[in-house]
Amino acid sequence: MLGFARGGVGSLDVMTVTLRVVLDQLVGAPASEFTAVSAEVARALIATAPRDCEVAALVPAGDSAALEREVPGLARVDAVGMPRSAALTSWQLGVAPGVGGGLIHSPTLAAPLVRHDRINDNDQTIVTLWEIPDFSDAASKTAALAHKAMLKRAERHADAVIVPTHAIAERLAATTKLRGRVRVIAGAAPEGFAVPGDAIGRRRALVVPDRVLVLDGAGAEADLDAGFAAALCGAPDVPIVVLGAGDMRVDRVRARAEQAGVPSAHLRVLAGLDAHDRAAVLDAAVAVIAPSRASAFPWRVLEAFAVGVPVIAADCDDHREIIVDGGVLVDPAELGAALHDAIGDSARLRVLARDRGRGFSWSDHAARVWELHAEL
Repeated sequence: MLGFARGGVGSLDVMTVTLRVVLDQLVGAPASEFTAVSAEVARALIATAPRDCEVAALVPAGDSAALEREVPGLARVDAVGMPRSAALTSWQLGVAPGVGGGLIHSPTLAAPLVRHDRINDNDQTIVTLWEIPDFSDAASKTAALAHKAMLKRAERHADAVIVPTHAIAERLAATTKLRGRVRVIAGAAPEGFAVPGDAIGRRRALVVPDRVLVLDGAGAEADLDAGFAAALCGAPDVPIVVLGAGDMRVDRVRARAEQAGVPSAHLRVLAGLDAHDRAAVLDAAVAVIAPSRASAFPWRVLEAFAVGVPVIAADCDDHREIIVDGGVLVDPAELGAALHDAIGDSARLRVLARDRGRGFSWSDHAARVWELHAEL
């Protein structure tokens, strides 16, 4: 059994070890992909906690009622005494008042990354980087500066940085000073992700037909163009639903679809859906197209695997590593032809998708996080 002991190896003076998880995404933050991810990580850490270990939350000042509903079983909730925006700005500058030491784990890059003594005080901080974002457009300048500031703090003070793929790990090793501190631990679809019993009713509420093609809206706009072109080539009569584009990009996605020749009546761009609604949409999907080649964990692909939907993805390092034989990997220019073939081979691809999906779980992610903290 994994454990921590006071006094070093061989000591019998066992104490309760508290792992504090940074859950800023669940207090005072707009809902995002990483809100759900943070909750999944925290719940899984609680469920897999070794003997004499417990999980607490480290959060900004604010109403924590929703946090305690989303993540039951926390030993306590520690608030840093300032709202989220101020806390993040402070952490970017290397100032972390009211945080204290001990074991700190963040499901994102946001964390109080300051000088600490891991050897003598057993203080350690681990952060997680799910993607290397593309900040090429002017609208993301502020986000780019914040990301770079936190990554620089991680270079200086993180004891380890978790990434979901070896491809991202290799890129980080080549572009940062993190080489020996990067660990690969994949994410997963939401725990228990499955088609809900009221899937038809949910689709009606969302104005989604019972036969659609799902396009993963993550990634660059050029990737979206490839996805729309593939849909029009491989399944021209099937309505398109775009998932995962994010609230801020909905209008831009619609504009790209119009430029690609997708009829407006043939398109639904949905952002901010909960897991049940996403599963209901995927239940109607003949396939999922994942055209992005960004350095990022493909969340929609994992959800497609969980409910057995065929996946056709652009061939890139991250997709190759995650999908393996669970879907079809092709050059972006060949996505349309691959989609056409996949619809005719749906039964086999659905089995492969489900089989591959069984290799990912949040409980496995959490168990490896505990092992990493113990190793450090």
